[in-house]
Formats: sequence, C-alpha cells, structure tokens
Amino acid sequence: MADRKNLTSQKSRSEMVAAEKAAVEKAEVATAVVPIDHRAGGAIREHRLERSLTLAELSSAAGMSVAMLSRIENGQSAASLEVIERVCAALGVDMSTLFRAIEDTAGSAQLLKAGEQMEVVRTGTKHGHTYRLLSYHKGPRKIFEPFFIEMDKLSEVYPRFQHPGTEFIYMLSGRMEYRFGDKTFLVEPGDAFTFSGSVIHGPETLLDEHIRFLAVIIYAE
Repeated sequence: MADRKNLTSQKSRSEMVAAEKAAVEKAEVATAVVPIDHRAGGAIREHRLERSLTLAELSSAAGMSVAMLSRIENGQSAASLEVIERVCAALGVDMSTLFRAIEDTAGSAQLLKAGEQMEVVRTGTKHGHTYRLLSYHKGPRKIFEPFFIEMDKLSEVYPRFQHPGTEFIYMLSGRMEYRFGDKTFLVEPGDAFTFSGSVIHGPETLLDEHIRFLAVIIYAE
C-alpha cells in the first residue's frame, strides 16, 4: 500500500513538473538590448543608492555638477573613462566592478497569457483554495514566485506557510485577518503587506465570503 502511495505521489509530482515545463514553453519570451549609456548610468545609480548617497554628495565627491551626474545616471549623457574613474573613486569601487555590471547587455521579458497560467498545488488547495502561478523561472534556482490566490469563506481550514525569503501580499478584493507569528493583521482591498517568509504565516480568518489577492515570494540571493 505504501509503495502504491509513493508511486502515486511521484507520478503527481512528475505530472506537475511536466505541466510547468509545458507552460514555460508556451510563455512568450523576449530579450531586449539595453544601450551602453543606460547600462553605465544604471550601474552608477545602483552603487550610489547602495551607499545611501544623494546626487549632490556623489557629484561633489566626483568633481562634477549634479545636473551632469543626473544626465549620466539617466542615460542622457555618455560618461568618458576619466569621468567614470572619478565616479568610481568617489564610490569606493574598482572600475572593473562597474564594468562587470555594464557588460550585462540585455534584459528579458516573459508574457504568460491568462489561459496559460498554471494552477499549482500548495497547502490548502484540497480545501478549495486556488493558487495560480503567474511566472515561471527557467534558471537553476528560483528568484521569485508570484501567485494569484482565491479563497472561499466556506473553507474551514486555512493554510500555514514557512519558507525562505520575503513575501509580499497585495489585497485585491475581500478582507482577511492574516497571521504572522503571534500577531494578526487586518488586510483590506488595496493594502500591501510585506513580511519575512521564515516566520510561520497564513490567513487566520476570512471576513468576507470570497477573497482575492496577489502574493509574491522573493527568495534571497
């Protein structure tokens, strides 16, 4: 009996993997080349923000005007090697570090049509909860997982979750009390709720007959 149950579980898991692979193949994927001026400016802005520096502080340290630095960060002006060297010195980074970021020449996009979004099995699914995965990641490890979730008040069981990373919830319709560790929060339409996934969490009470919300799990690098 146990062998039969394990075989059924393995079959179900393999069917889910096959369904996800099929959904990935259907998704419309494209890449776009980002101009080098925009890449250079974006890399400079990212390093500046990581160090909590204002435009005025960095421009002063690099010996240039705020307006010029702003144009460089927005890809509106090309920065010479001499300017990049001064900016790197002001940021306290090697030019090679900045150039590695600049070498990332393309960005990707994925469009998943409504009919191609796969319903996935998660805790609570058997109690009538619906989880629709809105994006599929092809890489060796998942960066994030976005879900569209529907729940019905008739269900008497609400799931509990615990996972790595950070979770973000945006309430679309209905109201619920959401448990996070030993605390509960009232989440209403339009509310945005962000919390650590490592703490046990999940819906505590549905205050309306039907609720709908988006949940995004962002995994740590």
